[in-house]
Amino acid sequence: MKLILIRHGETHWNKDGLIQGGDSDIQLNDTGLEQARKLAAFLENEPIIAILSSPLQRAIATAEVIASHHQLPVEIDHGLKELKVGDLEGMSISKLTTTFSQFLLHRRQDREHIKLPNGESLVELQGRAWEVIERLVEKHRTNPEHNQDTAVVIVSHYFVTLAIILKALGLPLDYLIRFKVDLGGVSVLEFRDYGARLVTFNDTSY
Repeated sequence: MKLILIRHGETHWNKDGLIQGGDSDIQLNDTGLEQARKLAAFLENEPIIAILSSPLQRAIATAEVIASHHQLPVEIDHGLKELKVGDLEGMSISKLTTTFSQFLLHRRQDREHIKLPNGESLVELQGRAWEVIERLVEKHRTNPEHNQDTAVVIVSHYFVTLAIILKALGLPLDYLIRFKVDLGGVSVLEFRDYGARLVTFNDTSY
């Protein structure tokens, strides 16, 4: 099974540099809608059997454009919702002295478990997102109609995408600051009997 991980298209909060977590349900702007259309064309010939999305509108809108090319419904899964950033929601990223990823993983012991004020930890995020992946992999293994080339699309968010990739590759959450996923970025994981491998990361060439 191929798992195609997509970060949603641009919103005006992205454009304005505002922190956009799981409690902000911001629509795609015109650039984001155009990214979704280009993504759909890029993936048109992929043997996609299912499309899952975060419950947030920026992800759903991106997924719906892709789904329209495959006559598939968009399945909403709350496990794919973006990191709950609590009191930081809507704050300008420019007010931080580092990137947001570095801010989350500041040099403290057991930092992956630290919850943001009124938010959640990266470990909690990864746990709920990985449950979605485990269900998909098990469903694929038990369905004789699925083969190694069939693909499932997941449209979600920055931290969700990275948390899934790191878990699949057996890498610690500390490595999150070494990766960057752009808006509309496409990453592909292949799941085989021996485990998962990353075959594409953050492709925006479309």
